[in-house]
Amino acid sequence: MGRLLAIVVLSLAMSGAMAAPPAFVAADVPEARLAGEGEYTWFGMRIYQAQLWVGPQGYQGAASATAPFVLELRYARALDGGKIAEASHEQMQKVGVGTVAQRQSWLQTMRRIFPDVKEGQRIAGAYRAGTAPGVRFYLDGKVLADVSDGDFARAFFAIWLSPESTAPTLRGALLQNAAPLP
Repeated sequence: MGRLLAIVVLSLAMSGAMAAPPAFVAADVPEARLAGEGEYTWFGMRIYQAQLWVGPQGYQGAASATAPFVLELRYARALDGGKIAEASHEQMQKVGVGTVAQRQSWLQTMRRIFPDVKEGQRIAGAYRAGTAPGVRFYLDGKVLADVSDGDFARAFFAIWLSPESTAPTLRGALLQNAAPLP
């Protein structure tokens, strides 16, 4: 009986680690794999569940990312899109990315893009690497907007992935298996 239980637990663990990416993730990140996931809470309230998807090159750092990745947030409660934009702006400031003028411009961009969300909805950002880096945003797997500004893209993802993130436990959970594959 103990052996059977061990096999069941192992296969459940492996199936979670080998979870197939959503179609939009697979389109943006070839050979995508789940690097890590975690929960963000604020004063004990669950705000969202986050997942980081990476390709064979893994996650290479917010400042010098040359490989694509996707960060998806599944909201645990309804939130106003303007508040999401303002919170993102505030976190960019705390992480120390961009100039004051850049952050103001980025706030306006985020206010235009981020919709109000309901419990269970997902907003994802796909980092687009290459000669013209940027970010594509999705709502529940459907394209919301493309932002062709590499500085904005790096600053946005730094909120969660920078060593200066104000959510270090979540950062650690997201980057748990984000190393490049051998």
